[in-house]
Amino acid sequence: MELPPTKLSVFDIGKADAGLLQSKELYQYILETNVYPNEAEVLKELREITATQPWQESVMLCAADVGSIMSLLLKVVNAKKTIEIGVYTGYSLLIIAIDPDRSMFKIGLPFFKKAGVEHKVDFIESIALPVLDKLLEDPKNEGSFDYAFVDADKGNYVNYHERLLKLVRVGGMILYDNTLWSGTVAWEDDSSLDEHMKSVKDVFVDLNKKLASDSRIQISQLPVGDGLTMCMRLY
Repeated sequence: MELPPTKLSVFDIGKADAGLLQSKELYQYILETNVYPNEAEVLKELREITATQPWQESVMLCAADVGSIMSLLLKVVNAKKTIEIGVYTGYSLLIIAIDPDRSMFKIGLPFFKKAGVEHKVDFIESIALPVLDKLLEDPKNEGSFDYAFVDADKGNYVNYHERLLKLVRVGGMILYDNTLWSGTVAWEDDSSLDEHMKSVKDVFVDLNKKLASDSRIQISQLPVGDGLTMCMRLY
């Protein structure tokens, strides 16, 4: 494929508002006919308020079509105990939510109260690995989670994976966001990417290979949002 003449940064990802479909019309059709009509009003309000945040921050929001998939999966696995690594304003918020920055979480807090789910959210202001390790110190937590969603520092995805496979039960789901990284994982020539984009692309190329060859899980990678990989723990 022909690459753009200038360096692409992480903020250019959000500018591709058609997602990986590369067709604004088709993506808008999916949103208007499938996603938005089934989106809870409080989530719509949270999505809209998040979009008013500075550009660098608003691109971190979980895509609405990804949110609808997550909502369906939560019902399918009858999730009661869940964990989220990387929260931002909380559009995809689950139960135990880990993020080192509480300031953005506070933007979503009024919406959690409005939805009547504030009491279900255990927000932990911390980097994730120490929290996961602390959870694993208690044998009762092993295999006790039904569902996990990861949208945090990309370099640690592989480390999160090993810990989450111990925390999530057999038959439970682990979801990883951004695994197609604006489609760049398929680029043979990445000379147009800036250093950050290139380094994260390499992380995801490696992660995708490891997930695909991991016999402990069954996976499906979806070209929605910025790429969503769903993993079901087999044993």
